[in-house]
Amino acid sequence: MYRLRLLGFNCKITFDTRQLPAPPLFLGCFLMSRKMNFLSLTLLVLATLFFGSPYSSGTDPQSLDDIDTGDTAWMIVASAFVLLMTPGLAFFYGGMVNKKNVISTMLQSFVALGVISVLWVFVGFSLCFGESVGGIIGHPGTYFAFNGVGLSPNSDFAGTIPFLLFALFQLKFAVITPALITGSFAGRIRFRSYILFMVFFSLVIYPPLAHMTWHPDGLLRNWGVLDFAGGTVVHMSAGMAALAGALFLGKREEQNNEPANIPFVILGTGLLWFGWFGFNAGSAFQANTDAVIAFANTNLASATAMITWVFYERFRNRKMSALGACIGAIVGLVAITPAAGFVTMGQSIFIGFSAALISNWAIQWQRKWSIDDTLDVFPSHGVGGMVGMIMTGLLANEVGLIHGTTEVFLHHIGALLIVAVFTFFASYGLYALVNQLIPLRVRSDQEQRGLDHSQHGEKLS
Repeated sequence: MYRLRLLGFNCKITFDTRQLPAPPLFLGCFLMSRKMNFLSLTLLVLATLFFGSPYSSGTDPQSLDDIDTGDTAWMIVASAFVLLMTPGLAFFYGGMVNKKNVISTMLQSFVALGVISVLWVFVGFSLCFGESVGGIIGHPGTYFAFNGVGLSPNSDFAGTIPFLLFALFQLKFAVITPALITGSFAGRIRFRSYILFMVFFSLVIYPPLAHMTWHPDGLLRNWGVLDFAGGTVVHMSAGMAALAGALFLGKREEQNNEPANIPFVILGTGLLWFGWFGFNAGSAFQANTDAVIAFANTNLASATAMITWVFYERFRNRKMSALGACIGAIVGLVAITPAAGFVTMGQSIFIGFSAALISNWAIQWQRKWSIDDTLDVFPSHGVGGMVGMIMTGLLANEVGLIHGTTEVFLHHIGALLIVAVFTFFASYGLYALVNQLIPLRVRSDQEQRGLDHSQHGEKLS
């Protein structure tokens, strides 16, 4: 008989060596134990001493002349804007959950800044933008540990800014995508299990979507699919993964939907709206007219969606709520994302109007089917992203369906189906895998106490 502390379960277990836990369960305990977590981090840090390259690596002195200081300044600012969106999302989600789960929900967003930033440097960026493997995914060795990611511009991606800056801008997209998913299972997921799922998602699901859509040799890009700033890569993928998570984890035991702090939601919405200008306008990768168009369209679509949402609620004989205004604004931002640089002012207003109505209906549908997507991530981001992709294929300058061409529109419908099916089933499989390693859902008593206390030993005063 031996006594072993398996901190993956935060408990002590006495067992006979002839009755060890099943291998996947035992492996999960080992992988997420306190000592293994710290040991893994230590090894990663030490690895940077051997594999990490200086920032000058891959830098051609002659190509430094191609750097445009105006574009570089704008992209530094845009990258900072997009980083701010993740703390903004933490406030947005944190204000909408009940008081027992505010800290946990906010931390699930915030921790992505740490986990994904380190993962991105080692292999994430290479999987997304490395040498193309069949147009599906990047070769993991191309930019392993940022080797070759230097200060010279890379004309395949952004020819007037340092390649390192391009990589850091794209990092912020990779950070917020798994953070968006967390709203669907708020209040019932084990924190360590979530971190493991986030790592798997960022290695298995996000890279092929980013590569196929944005890499010059990507499959969807070569089809002519247009996604200016991530309607497919970020929002549809997060929405479908959120739906899979809500179905896999099941309903909360206590479905208390009373928001803890509406001012947090308003603050989060403001930060997200502000950051979205970097998200969309920054995706032009230059301080040029495309950035200005995307900037204007982003604001108009969000503003239209916000007022459409509250007026429609009043039309249905409901009060014009602050929560509704905030959700509407976010839906408009989501929907305009793939189309931001490809449509006119009037079309961006139409996109915001349409997305607000369709996402509102989707929320009603989801509740009718009793799907416990805690913060309605799928109707807001998944459906909003789908609306944006369809509208882009319909309205895009010169190549949209309204201009008499069908190719781009049909390819957008095909891409929508491929991304939706792949992301849903792959995410569901990852939830199942993580659940085999470490139980995803907290115990009943932990859920009743709230995740702030049971997972983090903290409480909202």
